[in-house]
Amino acid sequence: MAGRSYLFTSESVSCGHPDKLCDQISDSILDRYLSQDKNARVAIETLFKGKNLVIAGEVTSLVDLTYDDLSVITQEVLSGCNYNEETFGCPLNEISLHLFLSKQSPDISRGVNKENDLGAGDQGLMFGFACKETSSLMPFAIHWCHRLMEKHKQVVKTNTALGPDAKCQITAVYENSQPTAIETIVFSSQHKENVSVETLREIIIEEIIKTTIPANYLKKTKYLINPTGKFVLGGPLADAGLTGRKIIVDTYGGYARHGGGAFSGKDPTKVDRSGAYMARHIAKSLVANDICSFAEVQISYSIGVSEPVAIYINSDSPDDKEIVAFVKDKFPLSVSGIINYLELLNQRYLETAAFGHFGRVSSGSFSWEKVPVFK
Repeated sequence: MAGRSYLFTSESVSCGHPDKLCDQISDSILDRYLSQDKNARVAIETLFKGKNLVIAGEVTSLVDLTYDDLSVITQEVLSGCNYNEETFGCPLNEISLHLFLSKQSPDISRGVNKENDLGAGDQGLMFGFACKETSSLMPFAIHWCHRLMEKHKQVVKTNTALGPDAKCQITAVYENSQPTAIETIVFSSQHKENVSVETLREIIIEEIIKTTIPANYLKKTKYLINPTGKFVLGGPLADAGLTGRKIIVDTYGGYARHGGGAFSGKDPTKVDRSGAYMARHIAKSLVANDICSFAEVQISYSIGVSEPVAIYINSDSPDDKEIVAFVKDKFPLSVSGIINYLELLNQRYLETAAFGHFGRVSSGSFSWEKVPVFK
């Protein structure tokens, strides 16, 4: 990339976005199972439209969550994202749940629950990435998009002019392959009926953007605030939400490749999740230890097989094959090895389900973001 100049765009969405509500509900249900049964096998999908919430998937566990348990979990997620009767459109306890749950397929279980080890819960390929564009070792645009959405959540708590549903998009200016400025910020937020565009623009630019992003990146920035002019109806009342529909927001904003598998609602035996977390951990560890200035790591698995079938690393190191050998020596890559090394059975997954699974400045609890020091 040396010497290149270009524009690159990434987006993020608020925790009150319909798709993110579904991710958070799926992960809250997962958390409830794992908190009482570390061996639970969980794959939960959520669909949310209006007052109707569909929860479907496969669960094998000693725990039996009732309709009332799931209803309370749903209301807690909505409240945590600043939804109430007014912003959601009805009392939160009037949401109607539709449950379609069965046990994990015995054919899959046979491959996962091996006598001395765990096999991967599915075939798949996962990518991890890290670079030195930001302090979080994340790409520039997605890093700042997430920070804006985190700040939006804080402002919504105290400024009732705004509603919980929002999204933003940042176009970064790259000169000599380094981010130097922000060309454009697109920011749309749900708001009350009587809030003018001028008031909305002032809140978003002055209270959210300029208090979050360093001024040196904003000298010539164009702001597109609620470009349609009105965003009163939001959340599941306006658009259907679905688990796993924001996989680029969840990862690297399109700056690095994605294996295609979503994360939320899946226990760690699903390598879509655990493999992606380990790939990020490896990439970040390489960059943080100055082995390279960027790293993209791919790990691929076969269903029922413990160890990866292949590892690929792309970096600016002169010898990526040597780095692959180094990674194999330093990091456990079997399914059970990853789960134990990253302590994935002790993670609270609700925290991952909004504002990105990687590079989170506000959360110190994500084990895959903690890097070892290589001597």
